[in-house]
Amino acid sequence: MPISAVVKNFRDGTITLSDATTPTPLSVIVQYEAGDFSITGLSESNTETTTYLDRGDLGSVRKTSRLFPTFSFTAHMTDLSDATNKTLWDAVNKTGAFAAAVSGITSSDVYGLKVLLAVEGTNFGDPTDHTLELNGCHLTIDFSEGDPNSFSLNGTVYGTIVAV
Repeated sequence: MPISAVVKNFRDGTITLSDATTPTPLSVIVQYEAGDFSITGLSESNTETTTYLDRGDLGSVRKTSRLFPTFSFTAHMTDLSDATNKTLWDAVNKTGAFAAAVSGITSSDVYGLKVLLAVEGTNFGDPTDHTLELNGCHLTIDFSEGDPNSFSLNGTVYGTIVAV
């Protein structure tokens, strides 16, 4: 299968936040977002590398501690908290409609979500859409008033990362 001939851009993506409730997770699709999702710190096996020198020369390079990639994106503010409707604010803060959310970070007292970036592909002749699934993510949310009001979200991935 050849690589896609169509370059993807910010118009092709959708971000969804989901908890670990089974069989049907609580989830919210991020609406009115800027299309600026960014992830940093990815590498083969997501581990640090350390060099060991032999009298000043490279003797060996080894994998050491695990790395935890970080990501960010922004969205326009439409709502804060709501007891019934799922909001971005509530998904991150485990409040409102997400008050009973189940953490996706196991064996921990840290609340985490799955973050899914889906990028359209089939509409452009690709055999499938493309996804980046980040599991066990701890998120923070910042609010800024302006024109428009906005949220800035930052997260750290403690679970698996699957790209398709």
